[in-house]
Amino acid sequence: MKPTIAVLARLAPLPLLALALLLPPGTARADAIDGHWCADDGRHLSIEGPAITTPGGKRLSGQYRRHYFSYVVPASEPNAGAATAMTLVSDDIVHLKVLIDAAKTEVWRRCDFTS
Repeated sequence: MKPTIAVLARLAPLPLLALALLLPPGTARADAIDGHWCADDGRHLSIEGPAITTPGGKRLSGQYRRHYFSYVVPASEPNAGAATAMTLVSDDIVHLKVLIDAAKTEVWRRCDFTS
C-alpha cells in the first residue's frame, strides 16, 4: 500500500524539526536591540526591554522599541542630561548618538563574552 499525498505532506516537516533540535542553543539571535553592547573603547551597556544599564553602571528606564532605544544620560556620567538614541542596524550592530551639538554616531557591537 502506497502512502497517500496527505500522509507524506504531514511527514515532510519532520527532518527539519530533527535538524533544529540537533543545533546547539544560542546559535540564532532575536532581531531586537535587547542584549549586551560594547564600544571599541571598552564601554559597555545592557538593554532588557525598557531597562538599561548605562556605561557608567546606572540602571534606569528609557524608551524602548524592538529596534530602537533612547534614554537621558544620568548626572554622574559624561554628557549628563543629554538624550541618547540607539538604533539597531543589524543583529550585531547598534548606532548610538548622544543628541548634543556635533556628536558623532558611535558604532557599538554585541559583546562577545566567550573566549
